[in-house]
Amino acid sequence: MGQFRFITAGESHGRGLTTIVEGMVAGLALEAAYINKELKRRQQGYGRGPRMGIEEDKAEIISGIRYGLTIGSPIALFIANRDWENWQETISVAPVDKEAEPVTRPRPGHADLAGVIKYGLGDIRPILERASARETAARVAAGAIAKRFLEELGIAIHSHTVAIGGVKAPLRDDSLRHYGLGEASSIDWQQVEASPVRCTDAETEREMVAAIDQAKAEGDTLGGVFELIAVGVPIGLGAHVSWDRRLDGRIAQAIVSINAVKGVEIGAGFALAGLRGSQAHDIVEPSPTVTVSRSSERSEEAAKQSLPWHHATNRAGGIEGGISNGEDIVVTAVVKPIATLAKPLPSVDLRSGEMVNAHYERSDVCVVPAAGVIGEAMLAIVLADACLQKFGGDNLKETLANYRHYLSSYLVSDGGP
Repeated sequence: MGQFRFITAGESHGRGLTTIVEGMVAGLALEAAYINKELKRRQQGYGRGPRMGIEEDKAEIISGIRYGLTIGSPIALFIANRDWENWQETISVAPVDKEAEPVTRPRPGHADLAGVIKYGLGDIRPILERASARETAARVAAGAIAKRFLEELGIAIHSHTVAIGGVKAPLRDDSLRHYGLGEASSIDWQQVEASPVRCTDAETEREMVAAIDQAKAEGDTLGGVFELIAVGVPIGLGAHVSWDRRLDGRIAQAIVSINAVKGVEIGAGFALAGLRGSQAHDIVEPSPTVTVSRSSERSEEAAKQSLPWHHATNRAGGIEGGISNGEDIVVTAVVKPIATLAKPLPSVDLRSGEMVNAHYERSDVCVVPAAGVIGEAMLAIVLADACLQKFGGDNLKETLANYRHYLSSYLVSDGGP
């Protein structure tokens, strides 16, 4: 059981989504506006469907906050579904005189068929309502709390789109799939936030938009690849001692749990399979001469920059042996095309057994940009939990004191370990 954990409830067209977050320390400044900013980022992105024009996601804080500060108890959030008024009978909690027409045409690639068999249902509606990516709004709300906590430790998390369909951003040497030192931090994140597809390259952005337009015109959908980068992560999060404490394993599980994500890489990932060991690993080399003080007044960022050694490259993606190694954590995720197509694929009707076209409900064409924002939330949740496990504390002041003491504990004035 983690220190920081969350649970969500709610259906896509139900009254709303509920998130309960447990384990956050007391004394963290947190307001609804901060959470709502993240929710708005999730709703943006070229290729989103008409639902985003209906909803205006805003979180209502129900508990766990007093006078703008966390109080150490569970934080409850509620995000209302504005479209609920049109679905009150279809998604009614109470019994109704006449039930809605059941959905019986499963969509290939969705949870529809497996879900109705698993739960013994004759209607796909309950499955598609909960399996919908609408649930990820509740995750982003939880992730916003984690992000706010990580800010106090000098940790920032970003995402950008690497590919949509066959269009790829020309960012780095794909044969090595790694960043040189400092390159990840040098990305213009303001440009990414302003891009409709969250891409760093203007020409690639235009090509991605055109690819989405073409897929939409043909009644199809597109997947792609997004990348997450966490900067300012200290050495020592996670552990090598047990499989479930390995940081990369926890990150992989969290990212793959996002709807439509079918693959995850840490650092260079699969490209490492084609390299020799002498090419694959990140050499440790001395840093330029530094004078390191043990003064507790030194900032966290200064402490991180004062290490007497560094890695020449970052093909490991900031994690070695299940433990963060002080470099940027780099995670790449593959998003499959959305399973709901305007031009539906063939399927079988669950009642008649006949071949039919799959069920269609309004949907997105491409969610890769939004998936990156959701990925940020999930990575933040894992890192926040790892930090709380490592540094402990019931109040933010206590946690930060433990954190600063840890940073100074592995530095000595002569630059040695």
